[in-house]
Amino acid sequence: LGDYLEPDLQPGEVQKIRIGSILPNPMQPRRSFVQAELEELASSIEANGLLQPIVVRAAAAHYELIAGERRLRAVGILGWDEVPSIVREASDKTLLVLALVENLQREALNPLEEAEGYASLSEQFDMKQADIAAAVGKNRSTVANLLRLLKLPVSVRRLVEDGSLSAGHARALLAVDDALRAAELGQQAAKEGWSVREIERRVAGTSKKKRKRKRRATSDPMVKAFESQLRDHFSTRVTIREQVGRKGTIEIQYHGPEDFERIYELMTGQESSRVGE
Repeated sequence: LGDYLEPDLQPGEVQKIRIGSILPNPMQPRRSFVQAELEELASSIEANGLLQPIVVRAAAAHYELIAGERRLRAVGILGWDEVPSIVREASDKTLLVLALVENLQREALNPLEEAEGYASLSEQFDMKQADIAAAVGKNRSTVANLLRLLKLPVSVRRLVEDGSLSAGHARALLAVDDALRAAELGQQAAKEGWSVREIERRVAGTSKKKRKRKRRATSDPMVKAFESQLRDHFSTRVTIREQVGRKGTIEIQYHGPEDFERIYELMTGQESSRVGE
């Protein structure tokens, strides 16, 4: 992580700062906070004290939060006037990276918030996927997979944000080229509680209507199990087709150059030579 943060981030001493002088992190990737969880945290802090200070940076006549928004909100519920804080110097880039890392470590972000945080690092600070992955402690394919979710129709993204659909459901819908059809399937999946496999089956049915298959997809249960494992591994559509003479083909679908590189890395364990061009 340190290699991707600005050198102005230095350790500081704990001091008490008035809560009213602390502004929210303008780079905060998390948009929603569950009130019941904040109240539970407040009860814990009331019983055990604030075990970890929040982190802020000085900004003109006030402070901006770097890390610890849930803790800040929780002590606000308790009616505290001041909160133990560490003041650090930090650039906007550092502000966003630290906010992402803290939320990821505490499992506080939904997949869309995480994806949008990565997109902000890419767009605002020109960070490549490999750099983002190193900064937040993820592998590059995970970052690439999440960024792909931003290509989904808005209605599907909202279903992921509110927990109606998982990231797995959303990835299955990426195989649908027609945005309207993807939105319809997403709404139906959320309403009827479809599994990821059911979405994949419906998506496959949509694809079959568009073109005739030259070779039949396998019906062998063991091969179908392998096909399912490959889909999970590559997080995309994989089809195994059998031919005469016990031969066959494995088709792996990808969605653009970055997705191709992601799959290449998963297959070979090596980074694509196209990365960084």
